[in-house]
Amino acid sequence: MDILLLDALVPEAMTWLESRHSVGYHPEFADDLTSLRKAAYKTKGIVFPRQTVVTREFLDFLPKLKAVGRLHVGTDNTDLEACKERDIKVVHASSANVRSNAEYLLSSLLLLYRRGLVSALMGRRHPTTQMGRELHGSTVGILGLAPTAHTLAGMLSGLGVRLIGYDPAVHHTAPIWERLRIQPVSLPELMSQADAVSVQMLYATRFRGFVNEKLLAACKRNQLWVGISRSELFDEGALAAALCDGRIEACILDGAEASFLGDTSPLKGLKNLFVTPRLGSHTREARLRSSWYVAHRMHEAIGTAQHSGMDQLPSAPMDLELPGAVSPSQWSEPEFMIR
Repeated sequence: MDILLLDALVPEAMTWLESRHSVGYHPEFADDLTSLRKAAYKTKGIVFPRQTVVTREFLDFLPKLKAVGRLHVGTDNTDLEACKERDIKVVHASSANVRSNAEYLLSSLLLLYRRGLVSALMGRRHPTTQMGRELHGSTVGILGLAPTAHTLAGMLSGLGVRLIGYDPAVHHTAPIWERLRIQPVSLPELMSQADAVSVQMLYATRFRGFVNEKLLAACKRNQLWVGISRSELFDEGALAAALCDGRIEACILDGAEASFLGDTSPLKGLKNLFVTPRLGSHTREARLRSSWYVAHRMHEAIGTAQHSGMDQLPSAPMDLELPGAVSPSQWSEPEFMIR
């Protein structure tokens, strides 16, 4: 086969790809590398799920491979240097989940500001004794200017939120701060002034344990935290202490590693810490965008098929409210990068 899918594309993108290449869908191989190596020996392109790690040793078994695809953001589970040496193109939908992640962060903030909503939905007839708050007029700290922060900033500004921000990789005089209507501040100022903090920092090994005791010592009391960044960004002991002594009232994090709440973790059992299983990118629209993007790039990477002379590369429209009203011939490829 030309392309092996271990992660599912939306049906429309799957059909489009199958009309141009020999495609197989075998999600069961994702956790069985021995069978995967045998099945994919002559395969030109593979779309991997998040949990499958592509190593140099693994690539040695795939001499025909031309492209590695992923529907999710991030390449930390792929040996990029080994792929470059073998001239293997790495395809990942880097911006397809930006809006869905921004909406996840916004909804998490709204839930924490009005925690009585959760109690009511669970069937409690009387409101919680804890008084809710409004986002309007509050101060939210933006920790990290990853693309998701750009979209989130617009959403929060529209709700009348005062935005302050810090990113270790962005100078405080950079024009991006003014463009996003975020006031750049020092890290201690962000911690001491913000009513809530949204974390969407791009992770690098030098930032391991970035959210540590020194940083959290400056927290404004009863601060609320939400985040989609890698859990390695947090010092588990420091976060647990802040959640227990009232510096952080409650925290929602998406996509933390399994060890983050493991049996030996100081965070295990804390009732004001909520961890969700990568729900930020789990929307129909995000899957549609990422599926079409990966399908296009995989098609380009492994070479043109027999129908290529007539190929037009349709892509999911950004306005997805009435997809049935738009024929594929009218679709145009969306701009995925947030500027």
